[in-house]
Amino acid sequence: MALRTFLAAAFVLGLNAAVGRNAWSDEPPRSAKPVRPGRSLTDRYPLPYPPKLPDGRSVVTESANAFLKPGNTLSEGVEIAKTPPTVDFAFYPEQNYPGNPWSHRSDGLVVGDTYYSSSNDHLAPRGTALLWAYDATPKRFRLLCDTTKFLESVNAFPEDMNYRPGEMQSRIDLGSDGWLYYATDRGSPTITDDRHGYRGEWILKTNPATRETQVVARWPIAKHTIPASVLDPKRMIFYGGTAPGRDAANQKIQFFALDVKTGKLLCTADDGPTRTLIFSHTTGRVFGEGKQYDPETNQVTPSKLPHVRSCTRETPQGMIYGTSGTKADLWAFHVATGEVTSLGTARVASQEYIASIEADPAGRYLYYVPGAHGGAAKDGTPVVQFDLKTGKRKVLAFLHDHFWEKYGYALDGSFGNALDEKGERYFISWDGWRKGQPRGWESAAMTVLHIPPNERAD
Repeated sequence: MALRTFLAAAFVLGLNAAVGRNAWSDEPPRSAKPVRPGRSLTDRYPLPYPPKLPDGRSVVTESANAFLKPGNTLSEGVEIAKTPPTVDFAFYPEQNYPGNPWSHRSDGLVVGDTYYSSSNDHLAPRGTALLWAYDATPKRFRLLCDTTKFLESVNAFPEDMNYRPGEMQSRIDLGSDGWLYYATDRGSPTITDDRHGYRGEWILKTNPATRETQVVARWPIAKHTIPASVLDPKRMIFYGGTAPGRDAANQKIQFFALDVKTGKLLCTADDGPTRTLIFSHTTGRVFGEGKQYDPETNQVTPSKLPHVRSCTRETPQGMIYGTSGTKADLWAFHVATGEVTSLGTARVASQEYIASIEADPAGRYLYYVPGAHGGAAKDGTPVVQFDLKTGKRKVLAFLHDHFWEKYGYALDGSFGNALDEKGERYFISWDGWRKGQPRGWESAAMTVLHIPPNERAD
């Protein structure tokens, strides 16, 4: 497969022209659609809550030949694994009432045996987001923080603030101090205004061992939400990308760098990224579309990157891999030279949108789920491995049919997934729906895909 250098400026201009808005903006989440007057949440989401597995089980474990059966949308040249994986499946706990809808949005991480992720009720103007630890060997969830309950407990809301964050879209990252860092976000963009007393969002940290949570920063960018973030765990700098509230004085997307030890803003800049920031641990620099920030100089300067919607962590080879917009056009970013090269398409069937992508510890394989904002089920919900050595795309499992037929649940989209530190288990958070739900997503679930050794051989 021939590689070519991207003309980043042309790419961004072309994307702007194609979508007619900011090059890095996504389509709004489904939660942005308000419930019609006179129609209750139970009318819209009529199934009983919480969602349950048979016989009172909290987790089920499956392995089936059906995982290797493709649908009729599979692209030519895409391989299928020879060995079906073992897959653990569970609904996120605490979905005890209808959300609007219940979902996940944060890109999480795995530390040892534990997967850190979040779920959201998407309610507005008052909702909440939940921070979770899933311990993979005992197969159990631990609730680390209910963000709204915590913020209310520390009197974080002024009396005139008819707003509670209904979502968490930021990354969840582990600092060198052992705490998890993340930010709150709105359940709907329709209520981030003065009428609801909206002031901005919170950056929080939670100790996963003790479950203690603290406020790192309150409203770091006035009247802006924080859908994007990444943490430099060595320097302990939290980097964010915002979206302006309806009555924010500055309506430009902001990039910011915040020292989490002092709570001091180190840098802010217009035209920041809205969804994903690249962090290079070897250089300490942070990159977004067309720009980079160096903490040594505290300066924002140009870069050659196109729009960044998903990206891996830096590999041992000094590479970061990613996608742009809602297309599955894969690129490689060399952090030392700043060069970007095309690797062709990562698409395996009809769906292209990839919102989370992982690289294995050796830098050989990429893992991802196309159809982030819905549609994965149309392709059988493929979980994909991309071999960087050969350029081959391989589906490790088609998850939809088996879980739909046996458990009545459609795994339809993923905004967050993470590979364990050995490259053996792939943890995926899902948005989906149960049989009998008349309209789209209504609950959130999680799977752990155990990658067979012969499907990840060197």
